[in-house]
Amino acid sequence: MTQPEQLVEVWRGDILESQHAGHAVICNAKGEIVEAWGDPDQVILPRSSAKMVQSLPLIESGAADAAGLTTEQLALSCASHQGAAIHTDRVTRWLAEMGLGDDDLLCGPQMPDDRDAKVGLIKTDTSPCRIHNNCSGKHAGFLTLTRHLGAGADYVDLDHPVQTAIKAAFEDITGEDSPGYGIDGCSAPNFASTMAGMGRAMGAFAGAKAGAGTRQDAAVRLREAMMLHPELVAGETRACTELMRAAKGKAVLKTGAEAFFVAILPDQELGVALKITDGATRASECAIAAILVKLGVLDARDPMVKKRMNPDVKNFAGLTTGEIRPSAALLR
Repeated sequence: MTQPEQLVEVWRGDILESQHAGHAVICNAKGEIVEAWGDPDQVILPRSSAKMVQSLPLIESGAADAAGLTTEQLALSCASHQGAAIHTDRVTRWLAEMGLGDDDLLCGPQMPDDRDAKVGLIKTDTSPCRIHNNCSGKHAGFLTLTRHLGAGADYVDLDHPVQTAIKAAFEDITGEDSPGYGIDGCSAPNFASTMAGMGRAMGAFAGAKAGAGTRQDAAVRLREAMMLHPELVAGETRACTELMRAAKGKAVLKTGAEAFFVAILPDQELGVALKITDGATRASECAIAAILVKLGVLDARDPMVKKRMNPDVKNFAGLTTGEIRPSAALLR
């Protein structure tokens, strides 16, 4: 099948009101496609779902160990956090350890999604800063690698040593030459791949073994840091954090903008990549939850899983008017 497949349905009463189509692949540690929906050869931008790949050179170069990075900092390097104090305080300290500050980040300011942080800024009439940006942890990692390499300050430039190292790691772990790139919301290049390429990358993360080489060691450290600190990868009420907690150590999850999602399943040595073509987050969360229920790492009865996989649709009076649910194709 080369066209997107209908993966998620939105029902109002007994009437199918809307549908979301997309592509998804499950790959094993050998890079083989175990199951697919839609087109595995579809070229995509993985957006923030690629952050663990972008963090590989941080460890492989020796920069992480030279800087004495903790598991919390490694998790933040892979994070799309919501700007809560638990995120911004840690990024601030990380930068201070390098003698750097907010002005050294190139990600741009962003109003935090965390309610308390947002209300605090509004009440004090304070503008958000770059540390509030959801990618500030990744950029702190970029700066750590930049310092280790003795490179220039413009670390988001396509030809900067940081980005050339990331592209090399990205192409190696996806098993394909990247056909192009886009500039992400945080100003860094985001390299394109096929759906199968991102599936292979996640399968490689899932099958990595400590002591089996520099690349595998780096992959193990990053996935374990994310699993150890799910609250730093996203934040309270966020799908990545809640579904990782629900998986109880069986899965690492990471979302990306425009309805991309990946999952790493170390016990089964499987990787998942998912893209909803219309960019709807409600659909990507439903679909990734359904795939992980299918693979046995999530329990459909868990409230945090139902919240994503089968959420009720309510009206302004609080009445349940329908539900969002995975399509029959996704559950086959």
